[in-house]
Amino acid sequence: MKRKNSLPGRIRKFGTMGLLLFWGSINGWAQAASTPAPQSTDPMTEAVRDLQDQVRELRTAVVELRSEAGQYRAETEQLRKELQAARGAVPPEAAAASPASAAPAPMEERVSSLEESSQLLSSKLDDQYQTKVEAASKYRIRLSGIVLLNLFSNHGRVDSQDVPTWAIPNIPNVSGQTLGATMRQSEVGLEVFGPHLAGARTSGSLQLDFSGGSPNTPNGVNFGLVRMRIASMRMDWKDTSIVAGQENAFFSPLSPTSFASLAVPAFSYAGNLWGWIPQVRVEHRFDLSESQSITLQGGIMDNVTGEPPTAFAPFAQAGESSGQPAYAARVAWTRNVFGMPLTLGTAGYYSRQNWSFDHSVDGWAAMTDWSVPLARRVSLTGEFYRGRALGGLGGGVGRSVLFSGNPSPQAQLRALNSVGGWSQVKVRATSKLEFNGALGVDNPFAADVRGFPLSPGFPAPLLQNRSSLVNVIYRPRSDLLLSGEYRHLRTFDIDAGSPTADQVNLMMGILF
Repeated sequence: MKRKNSLPGRIRKFGTMGLLLFWGSINGWAQAASTPAPQSTDPMTEAVRDLQDQVRELRTAVVELRSEAGQYRAETEQLRKELQAARGAVPPEAAAASPASAAPAPMEERVSSLEESSQLLSSKLDDQYQTKVEAASKYRIRLSGIVLLNLFSNHGRVDSQDVPTWAIPNIPNVSGQTLGATMRQSEVGLEVFGPHLAGARTSGSLQLDFSGGSPNTPNGVNFGLVRMRIASMRMDWKDTSIVAGQENAFFSPLSPTSFASLAVPAFSYAGNLWGWIPQVRVEHRFDLSESQSITLQGGIMDNVTGEPPTAFAPFAQAGESSGQPAYAARVAWTRNVFGMPLTLGTAGYYSRQNWSFDHSVDGWAAMTDWSVPLARRVSLTGEFYRGRALGGLGGGVGRSVLFSGNPSPQAQLRALNSVGGWSQVKVRATSKLEFNGALGVDNPFAADVRGFPLSPGFPAPLLQNRSSLVNVIYRPRSDLLLSGEYRHLRTFDIDAGSPTADQVNLMMGILF
């Protein structure tokens, strides 16, 4: 008899069982890969499941990155064009470029990402602005200025149709109404930042406008000549500064806010002493506490007296003929109130003047200035002075002295005493909108004016000059301003009463 369990039969039996087991394991593996499996402790199953989760997370991250990249490209382009924060949702073309399955990022993440992109773009633009002006030296130069359009309408005769400072008596059969436009109050400025010297940071500035007069050509009124306003150099230590060059009159530091009057500061010859004068001065600052400080300023300057020079060969004015400069000093106290500086200052000025024919006078002024926050959005600023022979600074309606007749050894000379000042209320309605109202007056002494009919360059019989203004300034963007102003002038004259004039001025400016 044959044995039932022969070797070939056993081999076939074991082979069949092995094939069944192998097929079962493959089928179970496929089911585990296609559907979530219950929790298992098998290492191979756990590894496969982790790998699948990682793949899904990577796919989701790639989709989100693509979506965010499209958003950032659109928002960066909008920032580049508008230079301000982008608003709104992703542009349609960016959304179309994103995968349909991409889910929008949370609002907090989008805002945070937008802020980061804006900061990065701003820093890049700042770098570009700092390097786009090429200089012959290795030091950085900054270009700034304003392109300013003034549209004006005057009712009444004035000394200057676009930037009036006093009213003139009417003339029969001569129209007192004018309408015009000008760009001559546009300005260009340059700043250069030099090396450190003796522990001080050095810098220089140059400021020009186009109010230096008009050429004698057809339509020359629109071809304003370039005029130097400021050209100065500075050395700044931590608490001390030295300034040399043509600068503002530091002892009279404030002026009313007005874009209708940039060629000369507002209320010039109406209580606002001013001047762009060559000078050398020293400033030192003392910190009394974290919120309080005292500033001391003192210097010498060109001894200006207000005389008009000749065209090409300036002669020595009365102040320069004295052989000595003018002297000035100022002390100011400052503290923080409502997050703004409250400043009270007092100053003095002295000028020795020689008017030929053995006529010498002493010009002087005592001044005070203030800048007081009344509330978080309201402030009061102004200046007051009392002095004599201040025509070079706009005091006495531009006159330093008066003559009883043509200048000669026989003519008498009188230094003109005057008193004046101005004050302004500023209301900042928003960060972009502000309102200003101001009043100024310059009052030469009537006793000095009567009996002395002649004055170099200015009408002698003017007794008083008043000026008032209200304006609104709107800045929809940091580099764009729109403004409107109404100004009223009234000038008292011994011979012609008190003529008045009004001006309405509309302005648009682009700052750079």
